[in-house]
Amino acid sequence: MRILLSAVATSMVAIGAFSACSEQAEGGEGVMQGGGMQMPPPEVSVVAIGTHRVTLETELPGRTAPFLVAEVRPQVGGLLLERKFEEGSDVKAGDVLYQIDPASYEVALSAARAQLMRAEAALSVSSTRSRRYEVLAEQDVVSKQDRDDVSGAVRTLRADVAAARAAVEAARLDLERTKVLAPISGRVGRSSMMQGALVVPYQTPLAVVQQLDPIYVDITRAAIEVTRLRRALAAGKLGRPGGDDGKARVRLLHEDGTPYAHAGELQFADASVDPDTGNITLRAVFPNPTGELLPGMYVRAILEEGVLEEALLVPQQGVTRDPKGDAIALVVTKEGMVEPRALEVDRTIGDQWLVRGGIQAGEQVIVEGLQKVRPGGPATAVPFAPKKAQAPDHGQGEGKN
Repeated sequence: MRILLSAVATSMVAIGAFSACSEQAEGGEGVMQGGGMQMPPPEVSVVAIGTHRVTLETELPGRTAPFLVAEVRPQVGGLLLERKFEEGSDVKAGDVLYQIDPASYEVALSAARAQLMRAEAALSVSSTRSRRYEVLAEQDVVSKQDRDDVSGAVRTLRADVAAARAAVEAARLDLERTKVLAPISGRVGRSSMMQGALVVPYQTPLAVVQQLDPIYVDITRAAIEVTRLRRALAAGKLGRPGGDDGKARVRLLHEDGTPYAHAGELQFADASVDPDTGNITLRAVFPNPTGELLPGMYVRAILEEGVLEEALLVPQQGVTRDPKGDAIALVVTKEGMVEPRALEVDRTIGDQWLVRGGIQAGEQVIVEGLQKVRPGGPATAVPFAPKKAQAPDHGQGEGKN
């Protein structure tokens, strides 16, 4: 019996020693203090927060609109003989688009020229008579009244000549207007009337010409946001965006999300607010050399708002939310302790949060290993090594730390 009890005791001691060794192997090397084993602080991956130069951008809805629009209307009436353009083609200012029957206007011009010749002939005869009467009046051969009558007739005939010349010019203009010209360069749409139609002066447009290069993009934005942005710029919280000309740059996305190849610039903001929506219309202009953008297209405009010279960016994976929905980050202090930080987040920039307050540059935010630590507990900070770098989508930053 004694031998059996001794063997059992020896087995239990061996089992206890094996369990202790297993726990030590799982938890890492222990430190002997007062006869017990203490676990080392858990390792967590951290990112040191630095300051960056960030261009703030916002994505807004917009519609394309032609740079110039001109309606093609006839200025004289008549039979439409010919349409001289292809619908949907590009035309230049001064190109002939329609030809109206010029026959009656050619006749009117000839009649006006004949009337001018008659007036000029009458003026020539009267002028010769007036010069003779001047000489005879000095010799007292004719009365001064006769001389004055002839002089007045000359002045009347000169007026008739001027009126006849104006009539000739009007007839010439009417004849020229039988050729309906393109008022601007651009793309002409469909024709509302065809060959053989009867047109009258200033009727409904025969066609519409639109200049599409460059092209406008009308962007809508809430008036309160525009007001906040202006206040931030006035207070110096934001630097003004844009290039040397001071105009904010705008990028464009098609409705399917495809980027447009050319950048544009903001032209102006409307002076009034839409009372129904509370929005202000902003207008940007874009080059459109290939005609890719057409009037009325829905697009997304990425607009530069301003520049933050010393912005704080915190990785999104290091930010959690408390039950109230407030943003929280855990930092490792210089003493190796974990402390929570309540963050004042503004917006996302790529895979990071733009933080307005709650954290300082140089502090280390835990991005991996959050489940291993608790606020007030110890931690060993290890620099975070991302598997793949991700560039910001809606901002441009330059590190300063």
